[in-house]
Amino acid sequence: MNLESGTEDMENNLQIVFATGNPHKLQEINEISKNSGIEFILPPEGFEPNENGKTFEQNSYIKAFEASKISGQISLADDSGLCVEALNGEPGIYSARYAETPQKRINKLLANLTHSDNRKAKFVCAMTLVDKCGNILTQEIGECHGEISKIQSGKNGFGYDPIFLVDGYGITMADMSEDLKNSISHRAAALKKIIMFIKQNFV
Repeated sequence: MNLESGTEDMENNLQIVFATGNPHKLQEINEISKNSGIEFILPPEGFEPNENGKTFEQNSYIKAFEASKISGQISLADDSGLCVEALNGEPGIYSARYAETPQKRINKLLANLTHSDNRKAKFVCAMTLVDKCGNILTQEIGECHGEISKIQSGKNGFGYDPIFLVDGYGITMADMSEDLKNSISHRAAALKKIIMFIKQNFV
């Protein structure tokens, strides 16, 4: 069942296109939304958005619009990154492009913080839900606050998770179980708001 279908089929989950080419991210989204009655699916082949926005919100809209254009379905996209206070919000929207590989990105960030006592940081996630014509239905922000550790720890997660100490937990995001991370992450915070909107308006 998808959103433009008028059928009522309680046997099936509501399917929404999630604008990513990353199966790991899709898996994480579906894990967060399990038991919601909503299933997120990958867009068709040819999904190649030009992420040239200046904010997380703009980039999430660009991806959602592209997914709706090629799928003809209501689509959801997220754009997320790490914002470090002492670096004036860097790497921000360039988090995935800060250096060539995940390890090089971590190394660069730690090097840039070598002489700073301020390690405060936050993960930010912007999510945009659009209709099948690309019009914005809702847009939500989720944040997870913490600080940058001086050494890496943990084998779970990806990206900057091994150096992000989550406020109130004393461990990095990479030290957390999938269930714990999916309950407190920036992506979970944004997605829970999106799911609430979908249930109030379409389910």
